[in-house]
Parts: sequence; structure tokens; C-alpha cells
Amino acid sequence: MLDSLASIFPDFMGVIIMAEDLKKTGTTILGMVCKDGVIMATERRATMGTLIAHKATKKLYKIDDHLALGTAGLVGDLQVLSRYLCAEVNLYRLKRDRKVPVKSAATLMSNILNQRKFAPYYVQLILGGWDAEGGHIYSLDAAGGAIPDKYTAGGSGTPYVLGVLEDQYKDDMTVDEGIDIAARAITAAMDRDSASGNGIDIAVINEKEFKMISEGEIKTRLEKFGK
Repeated sequence: MLDSLASIFPDFMGVIIMAEDLKKTGTTILGMVCKDGVIMATERRATMGTLIAHKATKKLYKIDDHLALGTAGLVGDLQVLSRYLCAEVNLYRLKRDRKVPVKSAATLMSNILNQRKFAPYYVQLILGGWDAEGGHIYSLDAAGGAIPDKYTAGGSGTPYVLGVLEDQYKDDMTVDEGIDIAARAITAAMDRDSASGNGIDIAVINEKEFKMISEGEIKTRLEKFGK
């Protein structure tokens, strides 16, 4: 099947290989919807093979006061895509005098990615935010797929994060409970995935604000669980 598709679309096998490589992306990101807000979290390590290239890498981007982008993949692609989305969201606000809905932002990013699916951006993204309809999380792949969910994860630490989320996540969970779970999930990935580490970034988005959780608060919360 793959061989026949490759004969029709010469770049097809490259996309398949790229998709397999993205599964190995050295990063851990997560997003979850709580009843009173949305939580986005990442760790900070950037790797080049077995080399820890950077220990304070930004993987969580504030796109607007109600919108955040969690990123895994090639740093240059991630940075340019975050700039694209930030610019478009600001233009939307200026033209319409209101915030872009989260679904619209996800659709826009999906279209940007899909236009390059045969020469793709090497990325895996989580877009999260809060709008008039409440909290939303979208998982976006390099070919432009956009899937809404209550929680999701990306990068090489995904199996460890999902293990925690599958066990601990529940409907109508509060942000306070969610921060604890996010910190534990990212820590689980850092403990077992060598490409993840060097600290945690957590953001909370609700109808009132975009708030980054301090390192001190994250440390205090983890100490409750002996971490």
C-alpha cells in the first residue's frame, strides 16, 4: 500500500518517515481542560541525539491572553509557527475587536500546516485556551490534523504523561487539582524519558487571565507527593 502511494506521490514516503521521527521528538508537552480553566505544561530540555543541547528551552508560548501553544519538534519550525499564529490572532482582534475563538485558531494553524504537508514543518502542537464556550484543547499534527479532546500529550514523554492522566484525570476537575496532576505527569516523563527534563513550565488559562505558575509553587506541590 505504501509503495503504491509512493509511486503516485514521490514525497509520500518522506511524510511517513517524518511522522515516525516525530514520535521520537525529544520533548514532553500536555494540555487538559478543567471546569474552571485550561492547563498547559511542558518541560525545558532540548536535545540533539544524546546531547542535551539546551536546558532552558521555551516550549510553551503565550499566543494571546486566552490562548497558549505547547510545542514539540524542530525549534526553528516551532518558533516561526508561534509567530505566525500570534500575528494572525492579533490581526483578528484588531479587525473584529474581540478575541479569536479557540476552534478558529486551531483551524487556522491546521490550514497552515496542511499547506506544507509534503514539505512539512517538523512539529507536534497542542493548542489550548478559553473562550465564550469554555475551555478547549486541540492536538495538531504536522499534516494539519486538529483533534479536540479533554486532555492530550505530545513528544517523547507522551506514554508516561498519558499513564498519569488516564489514571488521575476526571470530568469537572478543578484547576487546583489539575496543576497537581500536570506537575506529576511531567515529572513522570522527566524521570523515565532522557530527552525530557530541566524544569517544568505550567500555564493556567481561564476567562479572567493567563497565569504562569511559579517554580516555587510547582516545587511545593510536588513535595506533597514526595517528588
